[in-house]
Amino acid sequence: MNRVTVHPNLLTWARKRAGLSVDKALEFFPKFTEWLSGQSAPTMRQLEEFASKTHTPLGYLFLTEPPEDKLPIPDFRTLTNNTPRQPSPNLLETVQTLQLRQAWIRNYLMEEGEKPLPFVGSITIRDNPADAAAKMRDYMKLSENWAANEKNSEDAFRLLRRKIEDSGVFLSINGIVGNNTTRALSTDEFRGFTLSDNYAPFIFINNNDAKAAQMFTLAHELTHVWLGEGGVSNPGPESAVARATHGTERFCNETAAEFLVPQTAFLAAWERAKNASDPIGDAAHVFKVSGIVAARRALELRLIGRDQFSSYYNLCMNNWKAMQSKRGIRGGGGNFWATNNGRLGERFGSTVVRAVKSGRLRFSEACELTGLHGSTFDRYVEKITPLKH
Repeated sequence: MNRVTVHPNLLTWARKRAGLSVDKALEFFPKFTEWLSGQSAPTMRQLEEFASKTHTPLGYLFLTEPPEDKLPIPDFRTLTNNTPRQPSPNLLETVQTLQLRQAWIRNYLMEEGEKPLPFVGSITIRDNPADAAAKMRDYMKLSENWAANEKNSEDAFRLLRRKIEDSGVFLSINGIVGNNTTRALSTDEFRGFTLSDNYAPFIFINNNDAKAAQMFTLAHELTHVWLGEGGVSNPGPESAVARATHGTERFCNETAAEFLVPQTAFLAAWERAKNASDPIGDAAHVFKVSGIVAARRALELRLIGRDQFSSYYNLCMNNWKAMQSKRGIRGGGGNFWATNNGRLGERFGSTVVRAVKSGRLRFSEACELTGLHGSTFDRYVEKITPLKH
């Protein structure tokens, strides 16, 4: 049986990169430590399986030194230092998948004679965040109190999602890598990213967050689109207590807060809620945002003190962690076709279907772009109603 010589440092790198413990690696490959020590070597089939288990391109394991894993877009995931974390295979693969989709659809739209989107790159970080937020709302025909009329945060999120896609932005919401339910996307690593483009900007939202938290991430990433500057972000609860060191992230956080919780509207809501048992929670319900976002807004406007904010923040974080531990993977659930509309994005999916029906895109290419193969893609074509754009 032919054995394959692999540098031990490549095996260790691949294991750590995939977040696999030595014990777990030994469960899959009982001779893993012997491979590391050089006492034995894997067969080609074992090496292929190892590459699959660690989500590593097979060719990487034939190198002499580990390659540098680097995100192909700017990395804004820092708050208190300037050293971004090493991106996981799950994050890298998700970004690369959306880049492939963006490359195809950009060419398709240009060939169709579509014009560049006028709002991409129309604001800068030197603008006033309140003015920038107002421009974004006006373009999408949203009032200052647009979320107040929605029943809950999920309804508000659906409305904002529809408005964003109607504006020409492609939006994908997924909690796993593609359709692989064994590969969950971690909110500790990232909550969203943007691929900027004046024809086909893409926003990706990590679906393993609560909808109220996703709302802030979506507004944050939308600001990236309007800036014309893409990147990976993690604007989670910690951003409420630590100002982002990067100027772009500070601006996106401030603009997202103004977009969702405008100062004038928030002050009016606070006046109505200030004598309630939980004024912060009442205000959060009005704007359909997380309690932390509402508390931060109240602190910024000097409606509450730092101690009250810290107490509320800790309470929200404890509740959030408990909720996260119960939720598990948010890859989908419910109606399979509705789930895939979220994963692919309704605008993207309907465009692919339209291209297939018009003969502009081959069936095999559509399957690769969507990750839906054979009869599954056929049924998707039957189920989805192409949007009019």
